[in-house]
Amino acid sequence: MKVSREQMLENRRRILEAASRLFRDKGVAAVTVAEVMKAAGLTHGGFYGHFQSKDELVAWTVEHALAANLAGEVELAEFARSYLSPRHRDERAGGCATVALGPETIRQTPEARAAMTRGLRRQIERLARTAPGADEAARRQAAIGSWAAMVGALLLARISDDSDLAEEILGETKAWIER
Repeated sequence: MKVSREQMLENRRRILEAASRLFRDKGVAAVTVAEVMKAAGLTHGGFYGHFQSKDELVAWTVEHALAANLAGEVELAEFARSYLSPRHRDERAGGCATVALGPETIRQTPEARAAMTRGLRRQIERLARTAPGADEAARRQAAIGSWAAMVGALLLARISDDSDLAEEILGETKAWIER
């Protein structure tokens, strides 16, 4: 039975969503193509109708996950309050793709790194639109510094086994950005 173009696109979206959650939660190396396809509700054999390899899937997943995190306009301080929350810290599978996939991307293909770079650029541009500053250069600087602080703080809070320290890292970074 031939699958419609719309169904192919929906299946691809389901694969990317499943891969995004699994890669962010477990790491790229720990997830098999068979796991991704099962989580997407599809057969393993159907994978190659969408992607040539796991490496290609990783690159497309980075692109997909970062695009999902860039939906809509945000005000920088408001975004920081939501981003630097215990709920976001604890939601690895559905949380920040930059924190979860960034360290993974270093060891991936040039295509995956290029996808991460595009996502970083888009996030900086998005945050710069509402960042404080007298001119475009100052707003961009505030956006880069704030984004770097948020990503670093979330990563540090996630790797800490001391919940008080993790909370302090999130809270102090939030306060620093709001200043």
